[in-house]
Amino acid sequence: MIKMITNKIRLAQGAGGLHTYKLINELFLKYFTNSILDQQLDAAIIPGFPGKWAFTTDSFVVQPLFFPGGNIGKLSVCGTINDLAVSGAKPLYLSCSFIIEEGFVVENLEIIVASMAETTKNAGVLIATGDTKVVEKGSCDGIFINTTGLGFLPAEKDYTPKHITSGDKIILTGIPGRHGLAILAARNKLEVSPPLVSDCACLHELLASLNHLDIHCMRDPTRGGLAITLNELALQSNLGFLIEETALPKDVRINSLAELLGLDPLYLANEGIAIIIISSQDASSAINVLQQHPLGQKAAIIGEIFEENPGQVLLSTNLGTKRFLKMTAGNLLPRIC
Repeated sequence: MIKMITNKIRLAQGAGGLHTYKLINELFLKYFTNSILDQQLDAAIIPGFPGKWAFTTDSFVVQPLFFPGGNIGKLSVCGTINDLAVSGAKPLYLSCSFIIEEGFVVENLEIIVASMAETTKNAGVLIATGDTKVVEKGSCDGIFINTTGLGFLPAEKDYTPKHITSGDKIILTGIPGRHGLAILAARNKLEVSPPLVSDCACLHELLASLNHLDIHCMRDPTRGGLAITLNELALQSNLGFLIEETALPKDVRINSLAELLGLDPLYLANEGIAIIIISSQDASSAINVLQQHPLGQKAAIIGEIFEENPGQVLLSTNLGTKRFLKMTAGNLLPRIC
């Protein structure tokens, strides 16, 4: 049931029947209302399209739940939309499932749900279905969210590593490491002034502006950051990647804080930038297009693809030396998404 404690509404484990009905109708449908979800069927019935579907799912366990630039709700929507966007798809529908710990403050849940509603509305995406479970206190650290995304993909699009070829250019649309450091600073209450803000954002409009260009592959460098994502692409394409350190988009505060903490921004998570592998003849055109958009103003060509050193990523440093960007055994920072 839902009960009042110290002037705040908190969820009680085992909420069911009338109380679950009220939670769904008075909170979730209040923000997520649309013609599909409002039918409240066991399975959402959505329009079909000719072509291909892109389908993705992800779970979000970020800690803290609220951080400069977003919260777990906004992050869950942006992360799922971006997974669709880098596949070349137009995001259309999301599902969202909430696992909520007993005692979680409903006012905080409403802030999370409201941010998800605002983000989906701005993105032109509908939440078509979902689920809610309340579990015993201590079982899930507040709230976990799972989202699944569905997007339409024209038949001719195929942004996969098999299309990467020697001579292609590597574009990064923004500054690496911002989200990971923002979460670290918020989690550990580091006094950074002004506060470091996550880059959490939906990228589908930015990336859709490149549809007319010869894109070969795109990726969303979340967990593991830029370095791990590039390593995955190098292995999948069996080609060598060379990155120019001087060409990387930079933020002095990110680099300074990372250096102070002994971290490398290239291995830290991002939630609002994309890697684009594109033919060399279209690379400059892509930069011109990207820099017209607020989320692409820092976009830059950061490297090139070669046949040498297949499956490996080399960084040409500011000192004129070269070093391999290796795979790491695990995430430098857990619970960042």
